[in-house]
Amino acid sequence: MLDDLTTLGPLELLALHARVMDELRARGITRSSNNPTGDLAEYIFCKAFGWKQAGNSNPNIDAIGPDKTRYQIKGRRVTRYNKSRQLSAIRDLEGAHFDYLAGVLFAEDYSVFRAAIIPRAVTVERASFVERTNSHKFILHDDVWDVPGVRDVTTELRAITL
Repeated sequence: MLDDLTTLGPLELLALHARVMDELRARGITRSSNNPTGDLAEYIFCKAFGWKQAGNSNPNIDAIGPDKTRYQIKGRRVTRYNKSRQLSAIRDLEGAHFDYLAGVLFAEDYSVFRAAIIPRAVTVERASFVERTNSHKFILHDDVWDVPGVRDVTTELRAITL
């Protein structure tokens, strides 16, 4: 295990990052070579609830439950440098492509800080349109967990071992 990353140069750190991303993909935890936050969110929600991941080509649904419920899954890593809780863009919200938004906030070390399953109606009510990106933004503020119909699933996601 590397204990002191300060001994590595910038190219060595980037090479290590690339190797880590390749290994996460080989283990099935991530599905792309992008930032791992979104893929990790999908992986742990599906593992926790027995959902089946939708194909990479489906832009509006990330998973389908055993009862055919459709989920869009979003994750955000909150760090000391960026405390934003804004999830990634939600495209075509009006299209009603999903039934629930599953959102997770990760701590800086990728441990689960907080997670919720949010009905689509609540998502529509609380999301705001961003004209520049032609999408909606949704922010996982603490009061989201107090909204009727929102399910706190923090415990279930924390129980997942990677």
